[in-house]
Amino acid sequence: MRSIWNGAISFGLVSIPIKLVNATESHSISFRQIHLADGGRIRYRKVCELDEEEVTSAEIGKAYEDADGSMIPISDDDLAQLPLPTAKTIEIVGFVPESSIDPLQLGSAYYISANGVPAAKPYTLLREALKRSEKVAVAKFALRGRERLGMVRVLGDVIALHGLLWPDEIRQPEGVAPETEVSIRDAELDLADALMDTLGEVELASLHDDYREAVEELIASKAAGGGELRAPEGAGERRGGKVLDLMAALESSVRAAKESRGEGSGTGTGAGAGAGAGDGDGDHAEVTHLPARKKSAGARKTASKAASKTASKKAPAKKASAAAKKTATGRTAAKKTASATAKKTTAKKAPARKRSA
Repeated sequence: MRSIWNGAISFGLVSIPIKLVNATESHSISFRQIHLADGGRIRYRKVCELDEEEVTSAEIGKAYEDADGSMIPISDDDLAQLPLPTAKTIEIVGFVPESSIDPLQLGSAYYISANGVPAAKPYTLLREALKRSEKVAVAKFALRGRERLGMVRVLGDVIALHGLLWPDEIRQPEGVAPETEVSIRDAELDLADALMDTLGEVELASLHDDYREAVEELIASKAAGGGELRAPEGAGERRGGKVLDLMAALESSVRAAKESRGEGSGTGTGAGAGAGAGDGDGDHAEVTHLPARKKSAGARKTASKAASKTASKKAPAKKASAAAKKTATGRTAAKKTASATAKKTTAKKAPARKRSA
C-alpha cells in the first residue's frame, strides 16, 4: 500500500520512524457531468472574477476572507514559519481508556507502518505496551496543512491511527430530542425486547452495498447495449411514515421476523394484541427480512412465557369441563335411583290387586 505521510512517533524520548497508510477506501461509484444534447463532458474552469480570464494552478494562491469581504493573502512561507512541532511527528500526549473517546469524534483511519528495519523494535515495544495497558494513546499530528488530534490503538499486529475531531468541533444536540413528554408502557418495551431478540445479532462482514451492485449492473447492461433494467418489485414505494398504532406495528414486526426465520408466527402479547386490525388507512412499519437463524435465549424465554400464559388461560376451561362431567354423573345416578324406587312400588301393589279379584 502506498504511504501518504512519512514521519515519526514521539513516545517520550523514543522516536519511531513510521509511514501512514490509508486504512479505508471508498467503493462508491462517481459520475461525470455531461451535456445532454451531445454527451460532451462538462468541465469547470478557474476564472478570475476581476479580469474574467482563466488562470493556471501556478497563478492561484490562498487568502483568508475577512468579515467585511476583504481578502488577506496567506502564503505557504507564512504557514511554514508557524511553530508547529507536529509537522513531521505524531506526538503522543497521554493515555486514556478507549471507552473515554466519544465515537462522534472518530474520523479518518490510518495504519501506522514501521519505516525501516531499525524501527521494528521500538514499534513493537509501543504496540505491546499499549496491549498490556489496555489503553489508547492520544496524539497530536499535522496532516494536509493543519494540526489534528488522533487516537493511537492496537489492531492485531499493527498500530492504527484514528483522526479525531477537536472537542469544540462536536455540536451539542440542542433541539434534537423529542420535546413532548412520552410515556412508554411495559407491554411496548416487552414487544420491543422480543423484536430485538428475534432479529438477533448480525455479522458486519456479511453486509454489502446493494445499491452499488445495482448501479454496476445498470452500467454493465447499458455498456452492452441493453435497455434499462427492470426495477425490483416494490421499488419506489413510499417507505416509513407515521406509525399510528405502535403495539400493532411491533407485533407485526415480531411475527414477520419469526416467519422469515421459519420459527412460526406468533399472535403477539400484551394489551395491543390485534389492536390495529381494523385500521385500514393507517401506516405500518416495514420489516427487513434476514436469513434464518436459531432462536436466541431471549426469544426462547419470551416464547416460554407466552406458553405459560396460554396454559393459565386454558386452566379455568378445563375445571369447568370437569365440573360439568361431575354434574352429569350426579343426574344419571338420581335417575337410576328414581327408577328403582318406582319398580319396588309397583311390585308391592300387584298382590293387593289379586286378592281383591
